[in-house]
Amino acid sequence: MYSPALTDFVFMVQDTSYMFVTGPDVVKTVTNEVVTKEQLGGAKMHSTVSGVSHRAFKNDIHAISATRKLLGYLPQNSQTKREHKDWSQHDEVNQASSQLLNNIIPNDPNKPYDMKFVIENVTDRQDFFEIMPEYAKNIITGFGEVGGKTVGFVANQP
Repeated sequence: MYSPALTDFVFMVQDTSYMFVTGPDVVKTVTNEVVTKEQLGGAKMHSTVSGVSHRAFKNDIHAISATRKLLGYLPQNSQTKREHKDWSQHDEVNQASSQLLNNIIPNDPNKPYDMKFVIENVTDRQDFFEIMPEYAKNIITGFGEVGGKTVGFVANQP
């Protein structure tokens, strides 16, 4: 049951998606503890506490939309490459100025800065699809495009 979290992307819908080995009734019988399905293995718990779910959504429509967006960054199978999108002819490509990026990190090493801002300013169209935004908030992971090619991001959030 937990294998998908190790091999795939897991998206859950709040108040309708649950993932647990044994349900609340078994927990009550064995430990005499009363827990709800949501507390035991709901979308919020798995996307904020356990890290088993990569994203939690308000409803099925948002989950399906996000799934489509994620799949847009990936090739259709292991035998083909993802289609390169040529954004050079469009104004939609992010044109982050070197001046902006050169001034992001402060001279004072004790002063924090926002890595999401950096990522959004180097990705095409300032479009960044974050994976696990509610879990381990000190690390940022996700996908974007730079020059029409998919880029995976892993960054520390100071």
